[in-house]
Amino acid sequence: MKAGFDLTTLSFMDMDSIAKHLGIEFVEAGEGYLIARMPVDKRTHQPFGILHGGASVVLAETLGSVASWMLLDDPAKQRAVGLEINANHIRSVRDGWVYGRCTPIHTGRTTHVWDIRITDEQGKLVCVSRLTVAVVVS
Repeated sequence: MKAGFDLTTLSFMDMDSIAKHLGIEFVEAGEGYLIARMPVDKRTHQPFGILHGGASVVLAETLGSVASWMLLDDPAKQRAVGLEINANHIRSVRDGWVYGRCTPIHTGRTTHVWDIRITDEQGKLVCVSRLTVAVVVS
């Protein structure tokens, strides 16, 4: 990611997708990071009224995949697809917003590895995730 990246160019986020359904919004891109937020509400709750771990994983994979897309040499001929993801859920959240910050661990020619830290509105750590993305020719 480059500082000053125009997030309005992420028009594919307006398409029907899980990211749109869950209300994920990209809020900032800078030199070496990408930030998005997701509401904690009925769309993202598990049956006991707290943030579903799977929703956190969707936020993490969405961040990493888009971050990889932003680095592609030729997005018309390449795709960034999730290859492996893990997540450790640290703290529960009942409402409000969670914020994911994605930073690169490795950005090679065919794979990217991302560190995604999800926090609540007070900045407390909610989830730590690592995503490996494959860069493939479409």
